[in-house]
Amino acid sequence: MKLNRRNGASVIALIVGLTAAASVSANDRLVEMADDPTNWVMTGGDYNAGNYSKMDQIAKDNVRNLRPAWSFSTGVLHGHEGTPLVIGDVMYIHSPFPNTTFAVDLNEPGKILWQNKPKQNPTARSVACCDVVNRGLAYWPGDDGVEPLIFRTQLDGHIVAMSAKTGETRWIMENSDIKVGSTLTIAPYVIKDMVIVGSSGAELGVRGYVTAYDVKTGEQQWRAYATGPDEDIRLAEDFNLANPHYGQFNLGTETWEGDAWKIGGGTNWGWYAYDPEEDLFYYGSGNPAPWNETMRPGDNKWTMAIWGRDPDDGMAKFAYQKTPHDEWDYAGVNVMMLSEQTDKEGNPRKLLTHPDRNGIVYTLDRTNGDLISADKLDDTVNWVKTVELDTGLPVRDPEFATRMDHKARDICPSAMGYHNQGHDSYDPERELFFMGINHICMDWEPFMLPYRAGQFFVGATLWMYPGPKGDRQNYLGLGQVKAYNSITGDYKWEVMERFSVWGGTMATAGGLTFYGTLDGFLKARDSDTGELLWKHKLPSGVIGHPMTYEHDGVQYVAIYYGVGGWPGVGLVFDLQDPTAGLGAVGAFQRLHEYTQMGGGVMVFSLDGISPYSDPNVGEYQPNGDRT
Repeated sequence: MKLNRRNGASVIALIVGLTAAASVSANDRLVEMADDPTNWVMTGGDYNAGNYSKMDQIAKDNVRNLRPAWSFSTGVLHGHEGTPLVIGDVMYIHSPFPNTTFAVDLNEPGKILWQNKPKQNPTARSVACCDVVNRGLAYWPGDDGVEPLIFRTQLDGHIVAMSAKTGETRWIMENSDIKVGSTLTIAPYVIKDMVIVGSSGAELGVRGYVTAYDVKTGEQQWRAYATGPDEDIRLAEDFNLANPHYGQFNLGTETWEGDAWKIGGGTNWGWYAYDPEEDLFYYGSGNPAPWNETMRPGDNKWTMAIWGRDPDDGMAKFAYQKTPHDEWDYAGVNVMMLSEQTDKEGNPRKLLTHPDRNGIVYTLDRTNGDLISADKLDDTVNWVKTVELDTGLPVRDPEFATRMDHKARDICPSAMGYHNQGHDSYDPERELFFMGINHICMDWEPFMLPYRAGQFFVGATLWMYPGPKGDRQNYLGLGQVKAYNSITGDYKWEVMERFSVWGGTMATAGGLTFYGTLDGFLKARDSDTGELLWKHKLPSGVIGHPMTYEHDGVQYVAIYYGVGGWPGVGLVFDLQDPTAGLGAVGAFQRLHEYTQMGGGVMVFSLDGISPYSDPNVGEYQPNGDRT
């Protein structure tokens, strides 16, 4: 039984009988489907969010034979993030705004089974930070009473349930209010009979939250905020009991000045993971608002935190704040990857590994939040000297603070972080994490500004450029890919890239690490050595991550193309001022020389085998003779 809520809140009713049986059955079915490598049934591949496939048909010795099998255009420009889903013989594809959803028949990939085109308020485009992206879809397998469903978030703040078979809208709920700048870009996440979504808009002073909806009806089950009173944040009675030094109660208001928490940010638009055994799900809350640290004294809890919550009632078991009183927009929403490994003392541990925007990769015990390690993503990280494992606190270097009336120079990483929205991967056989990295630093000059609902609430001017290992004169060398061991803290290999590896990676049992690049390549490297084994030029740059599936005995690798997102704002909106796009325009000023806008999915297989290898597939067949 779950613990009672604090402050006299009502006890969550026990779910019994057929309802409970249906919930468990649906959840078990998702686990079973995710374990079948022919599917790609959820973001991250499975609940561990490891972006790993057990398939090895495509391997080191034959990846050179990978060829395009088929492709699909979404008909939409701007940045294409996330991955498609594959369930059985159907691929489900999403687009950025206007957030069209497609179902494609894998037996004849040129055949669109259905498409759902929403009508949205175009005002959402004007309040979206950093392009009009969307990070993906979610699937619920259905039960005896309700058909399987596909879930979509929309930029205008709505969460939508669609029939997986027909695409018809079953219900739609407003999750976010675009009038105050709250939008939705996150991929929804299904746990049991709930679909969980976050929120966007911290750059406009939105107060962040995570919400659970009933998959069948859309009824809101609970909502948990990142800031404010404990009952709003939904803290369990044993919150942070294992680590009281992280902080416990009343800090969502006491670590803010006055009522600043009401417009304090902490949105979450990144990725989730879930441990069915612990019955906890994990995610990160984002940056406080505004960026100007002078305007919000205090630690600003619980922004910038790693959360472990009970999915049934949303009560938080633990939260660890990585960057107290953030000064650099190091929004902590990055990927959470779950693994089971033996620690340095030889003890088996259930771990959570999280590469953060602040340039630190954290590993926690996911059962209670214990901090196991906190290593720099690159030795050029300079705002922090070290993270004290006993307290969890970063030891800052005051030279890189961002106080008023001062232009801070050469802060590494930049506000884009050494890691951003990319979904990375974990290979359990090699016990390595493969991470796509940004290598960008910045100058930062703050200014004061008032809060106005629905307007940007930042308070800083940024200049961005390649990090110390890049080519600063030519604005190249803005990215890296690294293989990391979270137990030893060692990097087995690392390589530089021309631009940020914004989308992330996928690892396979074939010993390969796949990823896309902003200049428009899909690449495959040897997971053991980092050697580049294969690459293919795509129609546009990549900000999504690869996925893989099997159909009729053939393994396929698929990836979205479509440049955009924060690194592409200068290109997609034709901006010239190097400080525009919150500093991204300057950093990626040469991106237009290597790619242009596009939008779609490219699918690969060995020797390009596909349903169309039979030339009769998809051909028009006349119905009888015509005279």
